[in-house]
Amino acid sequence: MELQNEIVDEKNDEKLSAGHWMTPYPHIIEAGKTYREAAIKIEKYQLSCLPVVDELGHPVGLITLKKLMNLFLHGNPDEKIKSDIRIHDLVLVKQDANLLELFKIPHKQFLVVDDSGQLVGILTNQDILDGFSKYIYKLEQTENKADALNVILEKAYEGIAVVDENGVLLEFNEAYSRFTGVKREEAIGRHVTEVIENTNLHMTVKTAIPDRGVLQVIQGQPMVVHRIPLWKNGKVVGAIGMLIFEGVSEVYEILDRLQREKIKNKTETKMMTTEIAEDSRITMDQIIGTSESILQAKRLARKAARTAATILISGESGTGKEVFAKSIHHLSPYYNGPFISVNCGAIPENLFESELFGYEEGAFTGAKKEGKPGKFELAQNGTIFLDEIGELSLLLQTKLLRVLQEREAERVGSIKKYSVDVRVIAATNRNLEQMVEDGTFREDLYYRLNIIRLHLPPLRDRKEDIPTLLAHFSKEICAKYDIMEKQFTSAAVASLVNNPWKGNIRELVNTIEQSVIMSDKDMIDVSDLPKVMRKQSTDDPEMNLSLIEQAKSVGEEAEKQLILQTLKEVGGNKSQAAIKLGIHRTTLYQRLRKYNIR
Repeated sequence: MELQNEIVDEKNDEKLSAGHWMTPYPHIIEAGKTYREAAIKIEKYQLSCLPVVDELGHPVGLITLKKLMNLFLHGNPDEKIKSDIRIHDLVLVKQDANLLELFKIPHKQFLVVDDSGQLVGILTNQDILDGFSKYIYKLEQTENKADALNVILEKAYEGIAVVDENGVLLEFNEAYSRFTGVKREEAIGRHVTEVIENTNLHMTVKTAIPDRGVLQVIQGQPMVVHRIPLWKNGKVVGAIGMLIFEGVSEVYEILDRLQREKIKNKTETKMMTTEIAEDSRITMDQIIGTSESILQAKRLARKAARTAATILISGESGTGKEVFAKSIHHLSPYYNGPFISVNCGAIPENLFESELFGYEEGAFTGAKKEGKPGKFELAQNGTIFLDEIGELSLLLQTKLLRVLQEREAERVGSIKKYSVDVRVIAATNRNLEQMVEDGTFREDLYYRLNIIRLHLPPLRDRKEDIPTLLAHFSKEICAKYDIMEKQFTSAAVASLVNNPWKGNIRELVNTIEQSVIMSDKDMIDVSDLPKVMRKQSTDDPEMNLSLIEQAKSVGEEAEKQLILQTLKEVGGNKSQAAIKLGIHRTTLYQRLRKYNIR
């Protein structure tokens, strides 16, 4: 077949351009190499085709699987690829070529070139279809914006009211209507003060000052509302009022949240390196637990931290894999460097290379003018934590493996490589061994990551740690929300200890936080716990054991640690400690003698 030197370069909407949807800098093979080498590269990187370029980087052909199969069956696979090959029809396109025009051309692959004719990307029919679907979706969103706004107003849990510059209601949604008892059609067109009592929404229009999280009494009930002015062309043309929470008991929650946001905003002004350093200051001693399984994990982590070997942390979601990774970093030779965390399951496949390895100026459409460093560059001389490694596709696994093997990476759009000097810690909640057998995880990458294996036990397998975890997190959460320290009754602790904890420590912390915030009592009982735990407490007579008896049932070491922790909290007062533990003072003295506690 004759090689087509057809170049398509129609101008188009940037979102429908070839450069926007192409795979930048694809794998290539130079003319002069053999077809066997091409086959090896196609198999290694799981490609459907392989562009051939000359010594100047100009595309001269395209090797397909069909051509290779025919060559291996009837030709000589060690034959060299010529610079004037005629093995496949070839269409070269410019980066601004229109997908609508390309779709009319009966080809499965298009090679994208720059103005000098050098290969910069490859575009497949699937890429074109993806571009069409996303572009159409965006158009539909734009066209239906008004309808979507109406749906949002009516489906919103919050009461929403909108007034014009004169304080006249333009919108009044169903939630607000239900609360006030005024129908929407009766409210719209009236002044806001006639519909909503004690409102200042009309004043927000005049002052142009937003009010966030303020109290407003409506029908005798304290409410929390937002009032936000609407600007257009430098002038206030209206305001939005939002009824956020019902009930004064929830006022404290929003005030706490606003306070946290204020602290967060102050924190965001710090330098990124400072944030990274603070984030990684987790030591092994901060990992709470005295069970043999967690102690064994900590011993192995300490031993592994002293080396530069790659570590693979496995365990269910919520078992604390990132906490262990940070503590390993803290004890490692890379302690003075940054700790960079990467959620592999959250990075889109087409952005994986640019996110992990960075990109140069103008590398692709939408790229920052100054370029951007990748996660590996940011982690230089430190630790990179690759979480959810099992979520990567085979193609992305291949790209990651190449960097781990060569210890070199290259920014997208660059021709220069930079060395990678980082400590790699990977984590997964999936069975990688089974994935290797199923062919969904590369075996060579698995062995590259699995130098040192650290498995974290689920919380249900170390129940003896739950009382200690409960004491620690309840105190921490009370301090976080600046509320009086609260205690858990023995029945509540028993219920927590016997919960299956499918979400592990993350679920435990969430449960403690919910119980501490929502309860108005100083002593949290079973009735203050989530429904499922209250039911377990009722159904299981073991739930009625005292706090100290429950601790004993899951291990004497936990009992000892609980007594020590309680004595510390009450300043060594044994009478108060006995009351807090739910046992007689004589029983406490017996325990002190038993464990040689002074």
